[in-house]
Amino acid sequence: MPKRILILDTPSGDLRDLAAAFERAAEGSCEIGRVTAVDALRVALRSGLPWDLVLLDIDLGDGETPGLDILPDLRREFAEISIVAVSERGDVERAGKAIGAGANDFLVRTGQLADRAATLLRKVRPHLTLLERNRLLREQNVLLREADRRRYRIVGESPQILDVLERVRRVARIPRPVLIAGERGTGKELVARAIHEEGGDAARPLIVVNCAAFPDTLLETELFGHEKGAFTGADHLVHGKFELAAGGTLFLDEIGHMSIPFQQKILRVVEYGTFTRVGGAEEIRVNARIIAATNVDLRRRMEEGTFLRDLYDRLSFEVIEVPPLRDREGDIDVLARYFLDEFMREIPALRGKRIAPEALDVLRAYSFPGNVRELRTIIERAAYRDTTNEINPEDLGLLADPRHAAEGTTFHEKVDAFKRRLVIEALERSGGNQACAARDVGLPYHQFRYYLKRCGE
Repeated sequence: MPKRILILDTPSGDLRDLAAAFERAAEGSCEIGRVTAVDALRVALRSGLPWDLVLLDIDLGDGETPGLDILPDLRREFAEISIVAVSERGDVERAGKAIGAGANDFLVRTGQLADRAATLLRKVRPHLTLLERNRLLREQNVLLREADRRRYRIVGESPQILDVLERVRRVARIPRPVLIAGERGTGKELVARAIHEEGGDAARPLIVVNCAAFPDTLLETELFGHEKGAFTGADHLVHGKFELAAGGTLFLDEIGHMSIPFQQKILRVVEYGTFTRVGGAEEIRVNARIIAATNVDLRRRMEEGTFLRDLYDRLSFEVIEVPPLRDREGDIDVLARYFLDEFMREIPALRGKRIAPEALDVLRAYSFPGNVRELRTIIERAAYRDTTNEINPEDLGLLADPRHAAEGTTFHEKVDAFKRRLVIEALERSGGNQACAARDVGLPYHQFRYYLKRCGE
């Protein structure tokens, strides 16, 4: 039985008898609404109330526009609602036109109207039950997605980020390596944590290693550990990150920055599940799941011979591409408000701020080379700078940031600006480690330092 029926009537009340017949047939268990204009009908249907059934006369409509002309637009906008076309007289041809225009059923509103109304309500009950079940499932799915986002701290409503979450759910329970690719600041570590948490007991260890932050000699000790006496200063046994991640997940961030010799060592662990500590001879078996991430184009690196194809093949059981912020439809607004709310909760003195529509326009037009991480910094800085309760374009400070200023007019000015951008971005990717940043851009350390000083850093 429908809970709410909406009738499009004429101002003179031509369908008053129809409303009374449905009230009797529903025996008081149904709310009957009545509007007398097409625009009012659309407003009512958009209001959020779950109207189950719409009745309109195919000839009278709202007294100005025939119902047969109203039906197609109504059906396009409200695809799932049940619409019953009524008419003072009925025949096969008229009923066929009504169904063709978008009606679910056809009712003659003369004669034994109360009996016909009762028959129609019994007839539509299974369809309404199915619609209600689908509506509940959609609501549950929305709640589940919200729960996932809260649990994983992956915020966004775009199809691109929902696809990432779906891939996380699918691969999480499969004990195979995963490769996460994406620009800096897109949230690759959040995706890795989501896979780890979805894959089993969240209390299992999750060990994170930034491969770009260590030269090979230190990275080997970091990952594999060392035996007592393996080198000067090794006065006790140290367990590496592979052992510490036993039974859980080892997240190798920025794996594209490893040298070829070290990649071969990682390949052996991925392929055979064994390794030896530095200075040791005993093979140690490891059962940690490996998730790797990179912000470089590994396919290009393979073509250049700087990344092992065999290692890529072993790591890429599933490849999850985390989209850059500029490609996430509608998420800039969502994330900006989310970061502002989080910042205000952290610092109560800043509560009550909002983002002006003009500031959101500026953010949408910006390319965000630093992606979500950069957006968070911009919003927090703007909230701190703002002296009112509304963050305006001036508070964002995008035009004042030298990295986003005009990059010169002459050839040499443009070249210098390009060099400056490469150096600064490499330094950001390496977390401030100048030696790693120099390797990232392919410069000797002293030359990188020279360019860094020219940037004023």
